[in-house]
Amino acid sequence: QVQLVESGGGLVQPGGSLKLSCAASGSIFTINTMGWYRQYPGKQREQVATITRSGIANFADSVKGRFTISRDNAKNTVYLQMNSLKPEDTAVYYCHVEFSGYWGQGTQVTVSS
Repeated sequence: QVQLVESGGGLVQPGGSLKLSCAASGSIFTINTMGWYRQYPGKQREQVATITRSGIANFADSVKGRFTISRDNAKNTVYLQMNSLKPEDTAVYYCHVEFSGYWGQGTQVTVSS
């Protein structure tokens, strides 16, 4: 079992920044690739970014150049730094252990003036 706890969401103005954190606990030795997803109301979750244990990252086209993903394996934590935020980034953001059923509880990000 793996538990994921996200934090760092909130309200920010367009053009602003937020940093999300996801702390993992439990059977963490099973974790390789971690991902951040987001979900709009009434829509399926979509992948935002992933990062392997060795630090190889991938991003959705919609966030390339604005978001970065990183991880601290010693702290079992993965981060999503979101810059130049747009209103269309407003969603609930979830942390996920790729290729597993483990999801965090989600954190709301709202970009609005």
